[in-house]
Amino acid sequence: MVGLAFKLEVTPYGQLTYFRIYQGKISRGDEIHNSRNRKKIRVGRLVRMHADEMEEITEATAGDIIALFGVECFSGDTFTDGRLNCSMSSMFVPEPVISLSITPKDNKAGTQLSKALSRFIREDPTFRSHVDPESSETIISGMGELHLEIYVERMKREYGAEVETGMPQVAYREAISRRVEFNYTHKKQTGGAGQYGRVAGFMEPSETGTYEFVNEVKGGAIPTQFIPAVDKGFQSCLQKGLFLGFPVLGVKMTVNDGQSHAVDSSELAFKQAAAGAFRLAYMKAAPMILEPIMKLAVECPSDFQGNVMSTINQRRGLIMSSTEDGVFTTIEAEVPLAEMFGYATVLRSVTQGKAEFTMEFARYAKVPDSKVEELKKSRAEQKKGGKGK
Repeated sequence: MVGLAFKLEVTPYGQLTYFRIYQGKISRGDEIHNSRNRKKIRVGRLVRMHADEMEEITEATAGDIIALFGVECFSGDTFTDGRLNCSMSSMFVPEPVISLSITPKDNKAGTQLSKALSRFIREDPTFRSHVDPESSETIISGMGELHLEIYVERMKREYGAEVETGMPQVAYREAISRRVEFNYTHKKQTGGAGQYGRVAGFMEPSETGTYEFVNEVKGGAIPTQFIPAVDKGFQSCLQKGLFLGFPVLGVKMTVNDGQSHAVDSSELAFKQAAAGAFRLAYMKAAPMILEPIMKLAVECPSDFQGNVMSTINQRRGLIMSSTEDGVFTTIEAEVPLAEMFGYATVLRSVTQGKAEFTMEFARYAKVPDSKVEELKKSRAEQKKGGKGK
């Protein structure tokens, strides 16, 4: 048996898991295995859904869409009967593009908030939550302003969690713009065995837009067992770039030489050497800031076409196309997410409430130099605020 949990719903009877069976069959009392965490679960109630009515069933076969009670899992988890070890390809989950800080108003709200976050993360893979290590604030992240607004409203309505939200933060990224060579030696001598590792090679922008690691070391200059540690050392630097502290995208690290010591070399030494080499080369590689660009589609009566286009141009938008069918006009554009806060209100006012828009993530693009200066100032202020707390 192979099946996919594709939707979760919380009901008065507990979590209801919508389940599609792709092969085999499932019966009440069967033991099924979650491929993600290897947990075994006993199937209790099996139901077939008819709108909001439930029909109790004892067995379901391939092609059926059913619902299970009491199964703890996430959206997109694969379940098998234990005889197969496989995982079905889930939906594509893009990285979040916007974040909000969220603070409970009292202790009771704090308890309810943690329950709400635990549930929302399970049911929606595009919704994330974490605690910022610098400010100790809870940060929620998602795919847009409206996405997060809905979850904040659900916290209040479904869980009674009164919360205050901070200013939205755009998910900026850093990237390098040119190739730079590095040759770094990590040397530390203490009582007993020390640490020694030399890493040499070059960093350059990656064509794939993701992190790449290439091993071109010849003749055992770096022993094979330490190569993974070098990779880990580079990856440890990607979470926080040295330019403004944003995560780093699209770096290709190539190692072609190095040196080890018979006694003092270790995985830790080479991890530290790689991190040192990354930091040494990074600022020489002309780092730049990238911002999320959103694909925007606005539909409005043709009379308001000019007004809508001007709102897009004011937001550093680039209009890609405009199609008209006599009564309505659809305008497609690419606009930086940072400029889109409060756009719904502006659009409503310039079109007498007759327009609507949709927005989805398109790509990352370089931030103009004038905006980089503003970002530097705001990041400096945030750091001061975080230290103050």
